[in-house]
Amino acid sequence: MWLVQLSTPFLNGHGHGSSLLWKPSSAVTQTHWAPPSLLPQINAMKTMQGKVVCSTNDKTVAVEVVRLAPHPKYKRRVRKKKKYQAHDPDNQFNVGDIVQLQKTRPISKTKAFLALPVPKRPSSRPEAQPEELSIPFESQP
Repeated sequence: MWLVQLSTPFLNGHGHGSSLLWKPSSAVTQTHWAPPSLLPQINAMKTMQGKVVCSTNDKTVAVEVVRLAPHPKYKRRVRKKKKYQAHDPDNQFNVGDIVQLQKTRPISKTKAFLALPVPKRPSSRPEAQPEELSIPFESQP
């Protein structure tokens, strides 16, 4: 009978080839990579903007968020809608209001967002004020 021994290092350290795997000793210190603290924190999907679709519950609003995502097969951008339950502590939002959702600790089983009013954007154009026309009307002397 022939006795065959495998000498591969892939048998969890068993066999003759286990000496090929090098295990660091405890004397060797390993340094773990830490990201630098100067980088800004990534706030992806921590704030979203949507429209209130239901406000009948006490201190809770249902907000529909619409985003554009590529279709998996046709690669055309399609609208994806999702409803989130958000905390409204003062019951200040009504149906149709545009709100901003901010991620918070879980408030209940389905609520992990806080509804905030959308901040007003500064307009780039100043409002046009009616100026006096230099041409007098016929009714003016």
